[in-house]
Amino acid sequence: MQIRDILKNNYSKEQITRLEMELLLSHVLQVTRVYLYMCFALNISEEQYARFLQLMQRRLQGEPLAYILGTCEFWDLQFSVTSSVLIPRPETELLIEIALQLLDKNKNSHVADLGTGSGAVALALAHECNNWQIYATDNSWRALQVAKRNIQDLKLTNITCLHGEWCNALPQKQFDAIISNPPYIAINDPYVQESVRQFEPPEALFAGEDGLDAIRQIIKQAPKKLIAQGWLLLEHGFLQGESVRELLRQYGFCEVQTHKDLSGHDRVTIGRSGCA
Repeated sequence: MQIRDILKNNYSKEQITRLEMELLLSHVLQVTRVYLYMCFALNISEEQYARFLQLMQRRLQGEPLAYILGTCEFWDLQFSVTSSVLIPRPETELLIEIALQLLDKNKNSHVADLGTGSGAVALALAHECNNWQIYATDNSWRALQVAKRNIQDLKLTNITCLHGEWCNALPQKQFDAIISNPPYIAINDPYVQESVRQFEPPEALFAGEDGLDAIRQIIKQAPKKLIAQGWLLLEHGFLQGESVRELLRQYGFCEVQTHKDLSGHDRVTIGRSGCA
C-alpha cells in the first residue's frame, strides 16, 4: 500500500482528525509529516500498515495521542511522557511565565517544582535559567524516572530530582520560589472528560471532595521552606481562585493575586511569604 492510499482515506467519521492520522503514520514510518507528502508513492510494508492500524485503534478508543506517540511538546521543548505522568497542558506554561517575571534570571536562585510529573515545568525553567538550581519532586518513582529521562534528553545539569510528598521531599534549605501544578480536581467532578479519567494517572488529577487537598498541604508546608518574601505559585481549577487566595492569606502570605490563562479563566494564584 502507498502513502497516498492511506492519506486519502477519510477518518473523520471515526472521530480522528487528519492531523492525528498523519502524526501516527509519521511515527510508524519514523519520518516527518512533510516527508509523507513528498513521498506519496512510497510503498509501506504490511507490518508497518498493521502497526499504523493498531495505533489508530488505540486513538479511536480514546487514548490520548501523547501517550500513543510517547512524546508531548511543552514550552517549545519535546518531552517523553508515559501513562505514569500527566500530559503537560498549554495553560501550565503560565506558571513559567510568572516565575520568569518574579525572579531574576541571572541570580543564583533556588526553585522547587512540587509534583513534577514529566518534569515539564522544572525542565522549562532549568532550560531558561542556567543560574537557577531547580529541585523537582514527586511522590511517584515512575514519574521521577520519566522526569530523569527528560533531563538526560535535554542535557540539563542544573536540576535535581527528589522523591517524596510535596515540601517534605525538599532538602534543608530555603527557596526563592516554590511552584506546583498539583492535582486539583474534585473526586466526583462531573465535567472531567472520560479519556482523562480513564487514561491519565488519578493521583495527578484528583485531590479530595473539593479538589483542594493537595493545595492545602502545600500552602501549609511552604512558609517554612521559603526565604523571607519568597514566592509560592500554584496552578488550580478555573473556579478555585477565590478559595486558593483565602488559603494563602490564612497562612500569612501577602501580595496574593490570581492570574488568568489565555482563555480568561483563573489559573495560577501566587503569594509572598514572610511579609508581616
